[in-house]
Amino acid sequence: SPHRFCLHPGLSEDLVGTHPPGAHSLVAVSVGYFLEDFVDMLCNQKLHQSWELLFHHSVVIVCFGIAVLLHQYVGFALVALLVEINSIFLHLRQILLMANLVHTTCYRLNSIVNLGTYVVFRIATLAWMTRWLFLNRENVPPATYAVGTVGMAIMTPMNIILFYRLLRSDFFK
Repeated sequence: SPHRFCLHPGLSEDLVGTHPPGAHSLVAVSVGYFLEDFVDMLCNQKLHQSWELLFHHSVVIVCFGIAVLLHQYVGFALVALLVEINSIFLHLRQILLMANLVHTTCYRLNSIVNLGTYVVFRIATLAWMTRWLFLNRENVPPATYAVGTVGMAIMTPMNIILFYRLLRSDFFK
């Protein structure tokens, strides 16, 4: 399979019951992070500024929470966490914007890396997860399949819209 995972090859075969040591803890800590960030946004930002992220965090908290509580789909949640690699560059972009460093080489370089990691770690990962869910629909209980499908149906358009906004903002001003 071209989708073998280097350190834990069993993951490519079974994202439901198999996960490397520490993966459950990583997903549990991630739920904590998303909960903390959700509460922080609720307290410190205007709703019209943060509703998309609040919605995103709600979906992640529900999906990851199920994986943590059931000790199942931790591998799937682990794959979903690959998306967060791009967050490093999204956050760096925000910092550079706040520091008024838009017209710098650093900002330009970050914009290119941001878009590259966006395509690889957000769009491609979500596409792979959607494909996995579709191909494994027979082996996934209907309720879990429904949660996963709704999650993907929400995350994919959100990420495509954000990609379009980044592209428009950083490359087609």
